[in-house]
Amino acid sequence: MVKKDDTQTTKRQVPAVTRALAIMRFLARSNDPVGVNPMARELGLVPSTCLHILRVLQDEGMVEFDSKTKRYSIGIGILPLARSALQKNTFSVMIQPRLSELSSRFGVTAIATQLAEPAQMVVVALSQSSLPFRLQVDLGSRFPLLISATGRLFAAFNTLNETKLKAEFSKLVWDHPPSFEEWLIEVDEARSRGYAVDTGTYISGVTVVAVPIFNERNEMIRSLVGIGISERLNAGEIPKLAAALMEVRDAIETIQITTGS
Repeated sequence: MVKKDDTQTTKRQVPAVTRALAIMRFLARSNDPVGVNPMARELGLVPSTCLHILRVLQDEGMVEFDSKTKRYSIGIGILPLARSALQKNTFSVMIQPRLSELSSRFGVTAIATQLAEPAQMVVVALSQSSLPFRLQVDLGSRFPLLISATGRLFAAFNTLNETKLKAEFSKLVWDHPPSFEEWLIEVDEARSRGYAVDTGTYISGVTVVAVPIFNERNEMIRSLVGIGISERLNAGEIPKLAAALMEVRDAIETIQITTGS
């Protein structure tokens, strides 16, 4: 008889937890409150199971229920958890003062994003521009993984199945959507120069410059991003902003290697 190695850990599935997380993520992505039946259909759940989980989440303050419309939305009970996670995120703490400097220097909104769940990036640190016209971005905002400049980087530096990539690309919403073929060319350009630029395709009149941050397996899991009004962030300023973002990225990576954080 072969004795099982006690050092090996077996990952056990816990369906109730998986379903509860799927419901919370679904509600977080939804712009409007959602009823049980459409939610269950979207998530592939039995409506009665979905309802039971929703009631538990409601009791815990994680979701809110409107008794008039019979619809659910994400609850404010999740805010303390999110705030605590961001406060304890050493990357967010280290990057914040550097984002403030970049924002002041270039007149852009500077943000840091991190891979939070499949097909989503979340803003974990930011510094708003002091200019009268600026793009409103909030801490904890989520974006589709492949959208804008950060999306081009993720496609450039991570191994992705092209069929699945095209399917996910087709779901993206742009002000001026590029074709998939045009987008792939831009992905190749981002790979060769080490940063990506989105000039008004995601949001009209807004230029987005992003650089990747990698993990120990050389996979992109974070990005540093500068967002500015296209009229002010002209072609001459874009390489300067990209270089500054790279300098911040390199400095942070050096600190993390030195401290082991």
